[in-house]
Amino acid sequence: MQAIFKDISEFIKKQFPEQKFIPLHAPVFIGNERKYVMDTLDSTFVSSVGAYVDRFEEMMCEITGSSYAVAIVNGTNALHLALLLADVNRNDEVLSQSLTFIATCNAISYIDAKPVFIDVDKDTLGLSPDALSKYLNQNAKIEADGFAYNIKTDRRIKACVPMHTFGFPCRIEEIAQICNNWNITLVEDAAESLGSYYEGKHTGLFGNIGVFSFNGNKTITSGGGGALITNNESLAKKAKHLTTQAKVPHPWAFTHDNIGYNYRMPNLNAALACAQLEQLAKFVDNKRELATLYHDKFKSLGINFCVELPGTRANYWLNAILLNDKTEREDFLTYMNSNGVMSRPVWELMHRLPMFENCERADLSNSEWIADRLVNIPSSVRL
Repeated sequence: MQAIFKDISEFIKKQFPEQKFIPLHAPVFIGNERKYVMDTLDSTFVSSVGAYVDRFEEMMCEITGSSYAVAIVNGTNALHLALLLADVNRNDEVLSQSLTFIATCNAISYIDAKPVFIDVDKDTLGLSPDALSKYLNQNAKIEADGFAYNIKTDRRIKACVPMHTFGFPCRIEEIAQICNNWNITLVEDAAESLGSYYEGKHTGLFGNIGVFSFNGNKTITSGGGGALITNNESLAKKAKHLTTQAKVPHPWAFTHDNIGYNYRMPNLNAALACAQLEQLAKFVDNKRELATLYHDKFKSLGINFCVELPGTRANYWLNAILLNDKTEREDFLTYMNSNGVMSRPVWELMHRLPMFENCERADLSNSEWIADRLVNIPSSVRL
């Protein structure tokens, strides 16, 4: 395999010829970033009030097709807020996937709700509607109040949080239908999927609320930042209110009518985000071109390269391959990282972490199969 690994390493280096060490995903600033950030400094509006915050929210609506967008300080806080808006309470159960970034489960835990882990599909890396339906049919029932409850724990199943892993849309339409049938609120963890579509509809729009991240390693970055999108006006208004410490508007009085949060994105970060959003289409096209090159290369080597589901359009935030087994995966990671090509495995499965090892879970065979084999490879926008 060393010869194949060397071939792959050299191929990747050709895609990023000016870099001695090739990172997994680096930010690219080639537009109005400096201009807009300097504008915020000149205006002195660098905190959570400013023209760029409003413009960022408008641009998110334009890009995704949502009716409302709320700027949030980061994706994890956006997900926490989304669960609060979904009326998730202490000891409620939230269905999600074990193959996810820990922010998903952390946000659930902030409310002291209980994550329940459902398996993913191998071809999307996202929550499996078949596994979801099977779990609910075997473990849940609709009570007289019209809501779903777990027959083993007697807890209400309040929400479902699927994730569009690495920007690949999962079978979100099927998941939305299942949630609707069981009266479970759907919150989309679309953190990684800005610029991704399912049957022509942007991710984040299939449930009550969608959440995005603009961390430094995302397709579009604001340094740190997040966003919540919804088509529900009352949810959008409540989101804005809660993110500003639930302060009742008044010229000078400090009156608060709820437990609030300091979750608003600063104008400084929003300025950077606006400049980046102007380039989203170009960035995604660039990344999709790289994915095509990777796909052809790995196909010639007989290695499984992860591709978008038919009927979807992925942003290919992080490109991924599936190797034969865990040993081969470890050998690949060792070789690549020792030779200046950053590669990494998928996140540790949530049910294997000490905080979540006792959480209820369904059969997770696909998640465990993927975790032993998947490797992310350099995916930055190429200049």
